[in-house]
Amino acid sequence: MQKTRFSLSTNRRTLLSLGLALSAMGTFGVGAQAQPLSDRPIKIVVGAPAGGTADIIARLVGNAMSTSMGQPVVVDNKPGAGGAIAMDAMLSAPKDGHTYLLSVNALVTELPYTIKPKYDPFKDLKPVVELAGSGLVLVGNAALPPKDLKEMIAYVKANPGKINFASYTPGTLSHVLGLQLNKLAGLDMNHVGYKGSPPALQDVMGGSVQFMFDGLPTSVPNIKGSKLRAFAVTSPQRSHALPDVPTMAELGFKDMTRTAWLGLWAVPGHPDAAFKRIREEALKALATPAVRDRLLAVGLNVNTQTPPTPEQMAKSLQEDYESVGVMLKSVNYKPE
Repeated sequence: MQKTRFSLSTNRRTLLSLGLALSAMGTFGVGAQAQPLSDRPIKIVVGAPAGGTADIIARLVGNAMSTSMGQPVVVDNKPGAGGAIAMDAMLSAPKDGHTYLLSVNALVTELPYTIKPKYDPFKDLKPVVELAGSGLVLVGNAALPPKDLKEMIAYVKANPGKINFASYTPGTLSHVLGLQLNKLAGLDMNHVGYKGSPPALQDVMGGSVQFMFDGLPTSVPNIKGSKLRAFAVTSPQRSHALPDVPTMAELGFKDMTRTAWLGLWAVPGHPDAAFKRIREEALKALATPAVRDRLLAVGLNVNTQTPPTPEQMAKSLQEDYESVGVMLKSVNYKPE
């Protein structure tokens, strides 16, 4: 499984300084010389809390789309149940091309195994556009003794049954990677699931949970602020945002090379014209320096040169879904 993408987020002050908290209510302004899709707002439903990676991307891309299209773009945060609550909100909305879901690819590749959602990921969802992604980063409480992955593993083994790892949502890559590290390194860390990265990271920094595989946008500000310690990233190469942090493969865990991506999703039956317009506007937003540079600054990768088509995304998702099934079986995963 070489593609799997991620939920993520915490330092509100840092996010504000980046200009990512664009609207307290989630409604973006309207450009003066644009071609509206209609006279109604576009809604982006986000299955994560405010301040998370998905929320950051939704507000940043939504602002640029609003300016370009000449109509409001509204972000509607509905965290919980691994994105299933947000999914239900999109499924219940009219199929008129005005409601989209922004979610991690785990919605299709992982969650069907872990939470048994009511939706069929390959019949009820249609990928519109891949927005951004990266590997995850293994972080820990900065006050703990371990300074690198080797020391971290030794620390867990020296404290059997006492060490916890957080996930930003049970059943996602953040959770699965912790299980995989347990198996490969012979550890017995206990899992603690959360509704998004912000509350999980608060507990990691507070000391009630020791470690976590998190998305870069939410962890990087805290790593650079010395509130978290980074041990490794799961991407194939080192992250440009954390060049001194080794990859899991460099440290002998090549099977833990995994990435996650976030994208916009629609339901089958959306008007083709609206589907194509939203995809074009999202790609246009990602290509603007203001959006691209901010995403890069927090460790995300953006592909606007050769973005995968919806058909290519669907094929890749099917392959990843099958790969995840094999991997979950190898770690004896049991739904919580």
